[in-house]
Order: sequence, then structure tokens, then C-alpha cells
Amino acid sequence: MEKTFSGNPLFPGWYADPEARIFDNRYWIYPTYSAPYDEQLFFDAFYSDNLVDWTKVERILKKDDIPWAKRAMWAPSPIKRNGKYYYYFAANDIQSNEELGGIGVAIADSPAGPFKDALGKPLIDQIHYGAQPIDPHVFIDDDGKAYLYYGGWGHCNVVMLNDDMISLGSFEDGSTYKEITPERFIEGPCMIKRENIYYFMWSEGGWGGPDYSVAYAMSTSPLGPFKRVGKILQQNPEVATGAGHHGMFQIPGTDDWYIVYHRRPLTETDANHREVCIDSLSFNKDGTIEPVTITFQGAPYTPLKND
Repeated sequence: MEKTFSGNPLFPGWYADPEARIFDNRYWIYPTYSAPYDEQLFFDAFYSDNLVDWTKVERILKKDDIPWAKRAMWAPSPIKRNGKYYYYFAANDIQSNEELGGIGVAIADSPAGPFKDALGKPLIDQIHYGAQPIDPHVFIDDDGKAYLYYGGWGHCNVVMLNDDMISLGSFEDGSTYKEITPERFIEGPCMIKRENIYYFMWSEGGWGGPDYSVAYAMSTSPLGPFKRVGKILQQNPEVATGAGHHGMFQIPGTDDWYIVYHRRPLTETDANHREVCIDSLSFNKDGTIEPVTITFQGAPYTPLKND
């Protein structure tokens, strides 16, 4: 008998920080392989035609493909443009501007990879406005402008990407980096647009603890200002803890949205024991977001219509 709901977690294994995309009429999830930093040296991906049945693609990007990476590869965010797939990721967990690392970009001809380093060096390798260069999230607006949001240590920046997607542009005032940090921001930025409102989301709390969670702001501009509205995802002590760092699916042609996130099973105490889950996200009439109910049920069988 076919499953009618995905169940949570979506697939076996310890994974975190999922980015959710629809590429070529297929659902894709790109997570971090959740392990100690010196073992976190590759990325897998998962795809589905219906949100219920998921297939793993192993090692779409490895440390060996990134000459400057040596440890702690995490938080991927891919996007399709110019017939190519651009994959942004963090590596090396740098603690100062003297260390080599930061946010890199790799390219592939397929959403399944294999991805290869685009630059031979990080795209962003310095600490600007106090933001550790980690947790990239790429967003292309309706006007074609591409933005890369990123940041850790309680600070968030945004940069413009040029049309080549592998170099940084500048804003109208000539600056390259803009700080857009909302109240209580820690890490894990995510941006969606709905009915001409920009919803900027982020993770709060410590990633290794039970109180990790997601909050959001609303704006009429992709650059903010972003004023915190409230929490939309958090633990349920009867289901799981540490629910955060997410991506979003919108079912094409509908106002049906799903949040894809990681959480820690109640049986686990190891900070790296995180799994990828999915639950429904909905909006109120005034455009605010309803707090998400985290479940063991997950998402319903939802095939994508043919293009």
C-alpha cells in the first residue's frame, strides 16, 4: 500500500540545515551531513516526485572537489540560473580574517551534481559587520536580481550576486555588503516572497540545544528593514526538540507551503543527531505566518504537475 503521508523524518541518517528547492519539476532537499566538524566533509542530496518517496544522491560535492576546504562543510543553498546550478556552502568555520575559509560556490550541469568549485577560493572570506561567513541562502527576486543572505554570530548580511552568480555586485549606494540583522538573529537566514511581501526568516537559540527555533520578519523590500514578528517553528517536548534552520517549498500554482527543517529526536542527546523533517506552513489573512505544528505525519502525497 502506498504511503499517503511522508512521515517524519523524511529519510534516514543524521542531516541538518536543509535547503528546499524545486528543480526540473522535482522536489530537491540539500542538507548538511550532520557530524563532528572534521567528519563533515561532503554533501548528499535527496529528491522526490511527490514529497513522500525520497531518493538519495550521494556525494554531490566533496572536500576533495574544493581545494581550499579542510573541515566543516555545511548549510548548502543551490539555485538554477543560466542553465546551470550554483551551489553556495560554508566551509572551515573560520574564526578570524586570518584563516582561510568562508562561503564558497560550486557549479554543476545537473541538480544531482557533481558540483565543482567555481573559484578556487571562497566567494566571501572575511568577517563584515560582525557576521561570520556561514549559512548562505540564495534568493532570486521576480526582477531577476540575485541576493545572497548569510551570517552567524548574531549578525546577518546580504550581498548582490552578478549575473554570472560567482562574483559579488554592488548596491545602488556602491556598497558590497549590507547588514540587515533583525532582533534575536543568530544564523540560518531564509527568504521567500509572497504577494509582494518579503518574508525573512532565521534561526534563534543555540543549534545544539532544545530551544533552537525559527522566527521571521516581513518587509516590502528584499533589503528590509526587517522587524521581528515572532516565532514560527520550535520544539514540542512530546515530538522533538531543536527545530530550526530550514528551507521552504511552495507547491507551484498554489498557496500551499511546506517548511523543511531539522530537529532532534527525543531519544538523542548528541548535538549532531539531527534529522530532516517537513510540515505544513500557512498564512493568516493579514499575511502573518501561523506557528507551525511539528508532526510525525509530515507532508501529504503531493505529485508535481508536469510542466
